[in-house]
This record gives sequence, C-alpha cells and structure tokens, in this order.
Amino acid sequence: MIIGQDQDYLSGFVIHLIIFDYNCRCINIYVKILATVTILAVESSCDDTSVAVVRDGRVLSNLIANQSVHLSYGGVVPELASRAHQANIVPVTDQALRLAGISASEIDAIAFTRGPGLLGSLLVGVSFAKGFALARRIPLIEVNHLQAHVLVHFIADKENEAKIPSFPFLCLLVSGGHTKIIVLKSHLEMEVIGNTRDDAAGEAFDKCGKLMGFPYPAGPVIDRTSAGGNPDAYHFSKPVVRGLDFSFSGLKTNFMYFLRDKTIEDPDFVEKNRADLCASLQQTIVNILLSRLIKASQQTGITEIGIAGGVAANSGLRKAVREEGEKRGWNMFIPHLSLTSDNAAMIGITGYYKYLHGDFSDQGVIPLARL
Repeated sequence: MIIGQDQDYLSGFVIHLIIFDYNCRCINIYVKILATVTILAVESSCDDTSVAVVRDGRVLSNLIANQSVHLSYGGVVPELASRAHQANIVPVTDQALRLAGISASEIDAIAFTRGPGLLGSLLVGVSFAKGFALARRIPLIEVNHLQAHVLVHFIADKENEAKIPSFPFLCLLVSGGHTKIIVLKSHLEMEVIGNTRDDAAGEAFDKCGKLMGFPYPAGPVIDRTSAGGNPDAYHFSKPVVRGLDFSFSGLKTNFMYFLRDKTIEDPDFVEKNRADLCASLQQTIVNILLSRLIKASQQTGITEIGIAGGVAANSGLRKAVREEGEKRGWNMFIPHLSLTSDNAAMIGITGYYKYLHGDFSDQGVIPLARL
C-alpha cells in the first residue's frame, strides 16, 4: 500500500511492501518510485538561443534560434549576441513547449547554462531561468556548458533505448573555444586529463579559414571544401607537447607564413589550391587530435570512447575516430550532428541527472564567463 509521499522537489511515492518468507516471518520493504521528471532547459552561452524539453532522459523538443547578424563581422559580437538572446528567448521557449506538447505547469525544474561563455549572453539565459523558476515555484539547476557537451551521449532516443556509454568513459571535447580530454567516472563526476595550452582546434580551423578568405565560421566551409582535395598535398607543423595536452598556435603561425610565401610566388595560389589546402589542414588537425586520444586510451586503459563539441561535426574527424575505434576495439560514441553544436538538449540531460541527485541552485546564482 502507499503510505506516504515526499514533499520536497524530488517528489514521488513510497510503496510499503509486506512479504512473508518460508518461515512466515514478515519482511518490510520500502521502495521509492520517482514521478516523471520534466526539465525545461535553456542554453545561451554564445550566439545561439536554444530551449529544450527533456522528460526522463528523453528529448521531447530541442529548438535553436541562430543569429546571422554576426556573419558580416567575421565573428560573434557580444553586445549584438546578448540583444538577440533577449528577443529570442521567450518565443523559442513558447515553441519548445508547444512542440513537446506540454504546458509550463508540467515543468518540474529549469536547467540553464551558467558558464563558461559570453557574460552578456549568459546573463539573459540565467535571468530568464530565475524568473521562470520563481514564477512556477520550481527548482533551478545550473549547468556547466562543457560538462553538458559530454553528456549528450547519455540522451535516450524518443522511441528506443539509445546506446549509451558505460563508466569510465573517455571523451574528446573539441569546439571553437575548448579542446579537452575528459574522463567520466559517473554522470556528474569528471576529470580533465588533457587541455589546450593556447588555442582550441575550432579556433585553428576558423583562423586558418579566414586567411583563405572564408566567411565565419570557417570550420564547416573547410570541411566541405576538403572533400575534393588531396590531404597529403601539403604538410604543416605539429606541436611537440608533453603529456595529453594540445597546442594549435604554432600550426596557425606555420599556415599563415606558408600562405604568405606561396602567394608571393603566385598571387592566385590560394584560389588554385583551395581544396588541397583545406584537405591538408584538416588532416593535420585531425591527426593531432587523434594522436592524443589514442595516447589517453592507452594510459587509462579505457575503451569506452566518444567525441563531443562543435568540431565533432567535422567529417574528417568522425571518419578517423570511427576507423581508429574499429581497429583498436573501442566502443565508439559519435553524437548526431544536431547534438554537436551548442543546444539546450545537452543542458537538459545534465539538468536531469543533477535533479536526480538533488543538486539545485538558489536565486542568488550568477553567470560566470569562466567556469
């Protein structure tokens, strides 16, 4: 029979089971069954306004409003980004709820990106989440943006149980601002064992692409252009870094001087050899990333391995990691393309596990550009 119901945020039912053993002795068993947990998630760390609804680890909706205003500036303008978030966050939330087929009254908690990211952009998301939580009298859950990128691998499919990693899990996180190797010991316990000492891999793609005249963001353009090129046409410098750390500043400098010297000889060099340049640059960056991932697996003995972050959408990296995984017997996890860029689904799944652990924030929480 049901003998009680919790009154805190982790609401559920406690069922009292009375069982008799072979000697007719009474055994009392108390089982707590959690009710369905529905999380509204907000992501606003950079220039994309994203809102998602996650219920019991499954994504019911995941919407993203992009900001094309930054294209003409060659990068994200923080002031413009924060203003666009203010305009987008309410309508995107409304559409996310509609698409999920639920009302605001069904939300059990709201998860939001606290950092790292652009302070103005984060402030919009944090303020909205605090207001929503206060109005609905539901808990707030702060989320580390980088932790959320890794946890996309634990999102369940809408219809079927998705393949999810076992622990310990080794993940290569690669984006425009971060390049890290992370060991997950549990959903909420992570250790960074490799980091970039200067520039991130995504930044190397964008800066080198800008030198070739590509628009921002240049990474996807390089990926598409490399399809018709020879990856062995040119060779660029690779860093000599101890341990599991990364460095891409030397590669950017080498690429810049290489183009300078070649264009002195032939002003049309880049135009004539763009595909080969892209393919060679991409292969160099992918090889740097893959070499560290292999080394990390060998040192830790972990074979549950995945990639995450914006650069995880790169076709060259996805192919190389998949092939290496097959060769080495890794149990590989490569996220769907829609989950590689900044999105609220990853905030929602992280918020879901933090909800189960009772890890909540109060109304005094503030955004942190560096977290």
